[in-house]
Amino acid sequence: MSGYPKRRIGFGWLVVCCALGLPQAWWDVSAAGPTGQTDPSRREYMRGVELFHDGSFNEAVKAFRKAIDLDPKLAEAHFHLGLVYYQGKRQLAEAVTEMKQAIQINPSYVDANYELGLLYQIQGKFADSEQALKRVMSLSPKHEDAHWALSRQYLRNREIGKATTLFLALLDFKPDHTGALYSLGVIYDGQGESAKAREVLQRLTKTDASHPDGWYLLARLEEKENNLPKAAQAYQMAITAKPDLVDAHYNLGYVYKSQNKAQEAQKEFREVLRLRPEYAEAHMSLGDLYTEQGRLFEAEDEYLTAVRLKPNLAEAHFNLGLFYELHKKDNLSALAQYRKYLELGGKDERAERIVGQSGR
Repeated sequence: MSGYPKRRIGFGWLVVCCALGLPQAWWDVSAAGPTGQTDPSRREYMRGVELFHDGSFNEAVKAFRKAIDLDPKLAEAHFHLGLVYYQGKRQLAEAVTEMKQAIQINPSYVDANYELGLLYQIQGKFADSEQALKRVMSLSPKHEDAHWALSRQYLRNREIGKATTLFLALLDFKPDHTGALYSLGVIYDGQGESAKAREVLQRLTKTDASHPDGWYLLARLEEKENNLPKAAQAYQMAITAKPDLVDAHYNLGYVYKSQNKAQEAQKEFREVLRLRPEYAEAHMSLGDLYTEQGRLFEAEDEYLTAVRLKPNLAEAHFNLGLFYELHKKDNLSALAQYRKYLELGGKDERAERIVGQSGR
């Protein structure tokens, strides 16, 4: 659910013309003076845009500055100078100054207000950002990027109610916005509202069948409610969308294990370890499967690897203790593992009784 919308920094002549709401041949008509000569400020402005497009940021600054000197009320020159400072030179304070100047000249300048909101977000000035982005939405009620940026800000700042309201408002005019659908799924799942979470996640995966995080969250929801076949299917879809999604492989393996599908579970846990050899829980789960199959040497190796990789994994110590007690008949080794399990906060009655009876 990460980051601000990416902005284009390249503007061709037609793009600039459209952005300013001017006819395509504006430089021939609107920018011409009484003698038919191009207005010098506009000429410098357009030169600045081309330099910006080419990545010549220092030269672009000079061109925009010259345009402003010639016409201090040229709002779009201030705006694009702000973009140069923001996107090209990463001089945020200067960028803010230019955006504010553009807005002072033209308070209805939607793009300037939007970029100012993003700049304030980067600076951590969230109240100012909120004000700027709300101004955008007042000027342009269906401004998708402003809704998205502000709703994400609310979510990051844990203003869940405000975030939810804005995500829903965004979906009112953009029903297939995958970011808003996924974010609402996360919110509803965290609030325990399973029906709402399922509804938006199903909408999301129908809209974008290749959205791995959407499928993964939907699978987690089905798994929590013990709908194991549906959970397995959703994990499979997440993996299809993103084959290296390690946690989806692990959770699918765990679902298969719960369904007594040992071979399928084994395959998934091995895939986890191919992708991430240090995944201790996968080693532990393979140890459980190998134990059930009587493959004791391999089981012990997996358990020992798990506790070596993650010494504080209490469950691995408990499972290794059971393994030593019941399968290797090595009570001393079992006792050591049970004791470590309890030290890590484990609460199993069997382990507590055995350690208590040892007298040491």
